[in-house]
Amino acid sequence: MRLILIGCEYSGTTTLSRQIIKWVQENLGDEFGFHDHWKLPHVSHPNIPEGNTIEGMWQDWESGKGPDPTMTGHTDEENTQFLALSPKIRESFQRYHMEYHMGDGFYGDAHHNNVGFYFDEAVYAPLYYGYGGPGEYADRTWYARHIEADIMHKAPDTVLVHVKASADVIRKRMKENPHKFSLLQDKDIETVLTGFAHHYEVSFLRHKFEIDTSTSSIGESICEFVGKLIPNLQSEDRQKIMFHRK
Repeated sequence: MRLILIGCEYSGTTTLSRQIIKWVQENLGDEFGFHDHWKLPHVSHPNIPEGNTIEGMWQDWESGKGPDPTMTGHTDEENTQFLALSPKIRESFQRYHMEYHMGDGFYGDAHHNNVGFYFDEAVYAPLYYGYGGPGEYADRTWYARHIEADIMHKAPDTVLVHVKASADVIRKRMKENPHKFSLLQDKDIETVLTGFAHHYEVSFLRHKFEIDTSTSSIGESICEFVGKLIPNLQSEDRQKIMFHRK
Protein backbone atom coordinates (compact mmCIF):
# COMPACT_ATOMS: atom_id res chain seq x y z
CA MET A 1 0.00 0.00 0.00
CA ARG A 2 1.25 3.46 -0.84
CA LEU A 3 -0.52 6.45 0.69
CA ILE A 4 0.08 10.18 0.60
CA LEU A 5 -1.96 12.18 3.12
CA ILE A 6 -2.10 15.92 2.52
CA GLY A 7 -3.82 18.90 4.06
CA CYS A 8 -3.43 22.18 5.86
CA GLU A 9 -1.73 22.05 9.23
CA TYR A 10 -4.34 21.32 11.94
CA SER A 11 -6.58 19.50 9.45
CA GLY A 12 -5.78 16.19 11.14
CA THR A 13 -3.30 14.45 8.85
CA THR A 14 -1.04 13.18 11.64
CA THR A 15 -3.98 12.10 13.80
CA LEU A 16 -5.53 10.21 10.90
CA SER A 17 -2.21 8.60 9.93
CA ARG A 18 -1.90 7.21 13.44
CA GLN A 19 -5.33 5.57 13.17
CA ILE A 20 -4.48 4.21 9.72
CA ILE A 21 -1.38 2.52 11.16
CA LYS A 22 -3.53 0.78 13.77
CA TRP A 23 -6.12 -0.25 11.19
CA VAL A 24 -3.50 -1.76 8.85
CA GLN A 25 -1.86 -3.68 11.67
CA GLU A 26 -5.22 -5.06 12.79
CA ASN A 27 -6.63 -5.84 9.33
CA LEU A 28 -3.58 -6.72 7.22
CA GLY A 29 -1.19 -7.84 9.94
CA ASP A 30 1.60 -5.72 8.44
CA GLU A 31 4.08 -3.34 9.99
CA PHE A 32 3.13 0.09 8.76
CA GLY A 33 4.24 3.68 9.18
CA PHE A 34 4.37 7.15 7.66
CA HIS A 35 7.14 9.57 6.81
CA ASP A 36 5.70 12.62 8.54
CA HIS A 37 8.68 14.98 8.55
CA TRP A 38 8.18 17.50 5.77
CA LYS A 39 7.11 20.80 7.37
CA LEU A 40 10.05 23.04 8.25
CA PRO A 41 11.68 22.83 10.72
CA HIS A 42 10.31 19.36 11.60
CA VAL A 43 12.31 17.41 9.01
CA SER A 44 13.76 14.60 11.14
CA HIS A 45 12.42 11.38 12.57
CA PRO A 46 11.21 11.44 16.21
CA ASN A 47 13.89 11.63 18.89
CA ILE A 48 13.07 8.68 21.17
CA PRO A 49 14.05 9.36 24.81
CA GLU A 50 16.08 6.75 26.64
CA GLY A 51 13.78 4.20 28.24
CA ASN A 52 10.88 4.92 25.91
CA THR A 53 9.82 3.57 22.50
CA ILE A 54 8.24 5.16 19.46
CA GLU A 55 5.00 3.38 20.29
CA GLY A 56 5.22 4.69 23.84
CA MET A 57 5.69 8.22 22.51
CA TRP A 58 2.58 7.88 20.34
CA GLN A 59 0.55 6.55 23.24
CA ASP A 60 1.72 9.43 25.45
CA TRP A 61 0.69 11.94 22.77
CA GLU A 62 -2.72 10.35 22.27
CA SER A 63 -3.39 10.44 26.02
CA GLY A 64 -2.28 14.07 26.30
CA LYS A 65 0.86 13.24 28.28
CA GLY A 66 3.50 13.97 25.68
CA PRO A 67 4.35 16.00 22.57
CA ASP A 68 3.51 15.07 19.00
CA PRO A 69 6.38 12.69 18.12
CA THR A 70 6.67 14.18 14.63
CA MET A 71 7.81 17.45 16.23
CA THR A 72 10.54 15.98 18.45
CA GLY A 73 13.26 15.34 15.87
CA HIS A 74 15.21 18.48 16.79
CA THR A 75 15.84 20.42 19.96
CA ASP A 76 14.41 23.94 20.11
CA GLU A 77 17.91 25.26 19.47
CA GLU A 78 18.29 23.05 16.39
CA ASN A 79 14.90 24.15 15.06
CA THR A 80 15.92 27.79 15.45
CA GLN A 81 19.21 27.10 13.69
CA PHE A 82 17.47 25.31 10.83
CA LEU A 83 15.01 28.15 10.29
CA ALA A 84 17.95 30.58 10.23
CA LEU A 85 19.45 28.85 7.19
CA SER A 86 19.25 30.73 3.92
CA PRO A 87 16.37 29.91 1.54
CA LYS A 88 18.94 28.51 -0.92
CA ILE A 89 20.26 25.98 1.60
CA ARG A 90 16.78 25.01 2.80
CA GLU A 91 15.60 24.56 -0.78
CA SER A 92 18.46 22.22 -1.65
CA PHE A 93 17.99 20.25 1.59
CA GLN A 94 14.31 19.69 0.91
CA ARG A 95 14.90 18.83 -2.75
CA TYR A 96 17.42 16.14 -1.82
CA HIS A 97 15.12 15.10 1.03
CA MET A 98 12.28 14.47 -1.43
CA GLU A 99 14.49 12.75 -4.00
CA TYR A 100 15.84 10.42 -1.30
CA HIS A 101 12.30 9.32 -0.44
CA MET A 102 11.63 8.60 -4.11
CA GLY A 103 14.42 6.01 -4.14
CA ASP A 104 13.97 2.37 -5.10
CA GLY A 105 14.86 1.39 -1.55
CA PHE A 106 11.53 2.87 -0.44
CA TYR A 107 9.39 1.94 -3.43
CA GLY A 108 10.74 -1.60 -3.36
CA ASP A 109 8.93 -2.13 -0.05
CA ALA A 110 5.33 -3.34 0.17
CA HIS A 111 4.35 -0.08 1.88
CA HIS A 112 5.65 3.47 1.43
CA ASN A 113 3.56 6.24 2.98
CA ASN A 114 3.99 9.96 3.50
CA VAL A 115 2.19 12.82 5.21
CA GLY A 116 2.61 16.09 3.34
CA PHE A 117 5.59 15.17 1.16
CA TYR A 118 5.96 17.32 -1.98
CA PHE A 119 2.49 18.82 -1.50
CA ASP A 120 3.70 20.58 1.65
CA GLU A 121 6.56 22.04 -0.36
CA ALA A 122 4.26 23.16 -3.19
CA VAL A 123 1.98 25.04 -0.78
CA TYR A 124 4.27 26.24 2.02
CA ALA A 125 7.58 26.92 0.25
CA PRO A 126 6.49 29.96 -1.82
CA LEU A 127 4.48 31.31 1.12
CA TYR A 128 6.88 30.81 4.04
CA TYR A 129 10.21 29.32 3.02
CA GLY A 130 11.45 31.92 0.55
CA TYR A 131 11.81 29.66 -2.47
CA GLY A 132 9.89 27.58 -4.99
CA GLY A 133 7.58 30.22 -6.40
CA PRO A 134 6.36 30.35 -10.03
CA GLY A 135 9.25 30.74 -12.44
CA GLU A 136 11.89 30.42 -9.71
CA TYR A 137 14.58 27.75 -9.61
CA ALA A 138 13.03 24.42 -8.56
CA ASP A 139 9.52 25.91 -8.82
CA ARG A 140 7.65 23.67 -6.38
CA THR A 141 4.49 23.47 -8.50
CA TRP A 142 6.54 22.19 -11.42
CA TYR A 143 8.54 19.97 -9.07
CA ALA A 144 5.38 18.40 -7.64
CA ARG A 145 4.32 17.23 -11.09
CA HIS A 146 7.89 16.07 -11.78
CA ILE A 147 7.79 13.84 -8.70
CA GLU A 148 4.32 12.57 -9.58
CA ALA A 149 5.50 11.49 -13.01
CA ASP A 150 8.09 9.35 -11.23
CA ILE A 151 5.49 7.99 -8.80
CA MET A 152 3.20 7.04 -11.69
CA HIS A 153 6.07 5.00 -13.10
CA LYS A 154 7.15 3.35 -9.83
CA ALA A 155 3.88 3.07 -7.94
CA PRO A 156 0.78 3.90 -10.01
CA ASP A 157 -1.33 2.33 -7.25
CA THR A 158 -0.47 5.21 -4.88
CA VAL A 159 -3.56 6.63 -3.16
CA LEU A 160 -3.77 10.37 -2.46
CA VAL A 161 -5.92 11.43 0.51
CA HIS A 162 -6.81 15.09 0.97
CA VAL A 163 -7.67 15.73 4.63
CA LYS A 164 -9.79 18.86 4.88
CA ALA A 165 -11.28 21.07 7.57
CA SER A 166 -13.05 24.41 7.38
CA ALA A 167 -11.12 27.63 8.00
CA ASP A 168 -13.08 28.24 11.20
CA VAL A 169 -12.19 24.78 12.52
CA ILE A 170 -8.51 25.27 11.64
CA ARG A 171 -8.52 28.55 13.57
CA LYS A 172 -10.20 26.91 16.55
CA ARG A 173 -7.66 24.07 16.63
CA MET A 174 -4.77 26.53 16.28
CA LYS A 175 -6.00 28.45 19.29
CA GLU A 176 -6.72 25.39 21.43
CA ASN A 177 -3.55 23.45 20.62
CA PRO A 178 -0.87 25.66 19.05
CA HIS A 179 2.06 23.80 17.47
CA LYS A 180 5.53 24.88 18.50
CA PHE A 181 7.45 26.36 15.56
CA SER A 182 4.31 26.35 13.42
CA LEU A 183 4.62 28.63 10.41
CA LEU A 184 0.92 28.74 9.55
CA GLN A 185 -0.52 32.20 10.17
CA ASP A 186 -4.16 33.04 10.76
CA LYS A 187 -4.27 35.43 7.81
CA ASP A 188 -3.06 32.69 5.44
CA ILE A 189 -5.45 29.88 6.37
CA GLU A 190 -7.78 30.34 3.40
CA THR A 191 -4.80 30.63 1.04
CA VAL A 192 -3.28 27.40 2.37
CA LEU A 193 -6.59 25.53 2.19
CA THR A 194 -7.05 26.69 -1.40
CA GLY A 195 -3.48 25.67 -2.22
CA PHE A 196 -3.91 22.10 -1.03
CA ALA A 197 -7.28 21.83 -2.78
CA HIS A 198 -5.70 23.03 -6.03
CA HIS A 199 -2.79 20.61 -5.91
CA TYR A 200 -5.16 17.77 -5.07
CA GLU A 201 -7.27 18.58 -8.12
CA VAL A 202 -4.36 18.87 -10.57
CA SER A 203 -2.45 15.87 -9.22
CA PHE A 204 -1.49 13.19 -11.73
CA LEU A 205 -2.32 10.49 -9.17
CA ARG A 206 -5.38 8.58 -10.34
CA HIS A 207 -6.48 7.05 -7.04
CA LYS A 208 -7.60 9.78 -4.68
CA PHE A 209 -10.33 10.88 -2.32
CA GLU A 210 -11.09 13.51 0.34
CA ILE A 211 -11.95 13.36 4.05
CA ASP A 212 -13.44 16.36 5.85
CA THR A 213 -12.65 16.30 9.58
CA SER A 214 -14.48 19.54 10.44
CA THR A 215 -17.29 17.86 12.37
CA SER A 216 -16.16 14.21 12.47
CA SER A 217 -14.72 12.33 15.41
CA ILE A 218 -11.49 10.38 14.98
CA GLY A 219 -13.52 7.17 14.84
CA GLU A 220 -15.83 8.57 12.18
CA SER A 221 -12.89 9.79 10.11
CA ILE A 222 -11.11 6.42 10.09
CA CYS A 223 -14.37 4.67 9.15
CA GLU A 224 -14.84 7.09 6.25
CA PHE A 225 -11.21 6.56 5.25
CA VAL A 226 -11.55 2.77 5.18
CA GLY A 227 -14.78 2.92 3.18
CA LYS A 228 -13.15 5.12 0.54
CA LEU A 229 -9.81 3.31 0.57
CA ILE A 230 -10.99 -0.25 -0.12
CA PRO A 231 -12.13 0.41 -3.73
CA ASN A 232 -8.74 2.01 -4.42
CA LEU A 233 -6.60 -0.81 -3.03
CA GLN A 234 -4.63 -3.15 -5.24
CA SER A 235 -5.81 -6.76 -5.23
CA GLU A 236 -2.89 -7.96 -3.10
CA ASP A 237 -3.89 -5.73 -0.18
CA ARG A 238 -7.57 -6.68 -0.54
CA GLN A 239 -6.62 -10.35 -0.35
CA LYS A 240 -4.53 -9.70 2.75
CA ILE A 241 -7.55 -8.12 4.45
CA MET A 242 -9.75 -11.07 3.46
CA PHE A 243 -7.33 -13.73 4.66
CA HIS A 244 -6.37 -11.87 7.84
CA ARG A 245 -10.03 -11.71 8.92
CA LYS A 246 -10.56 -15.48 8.58
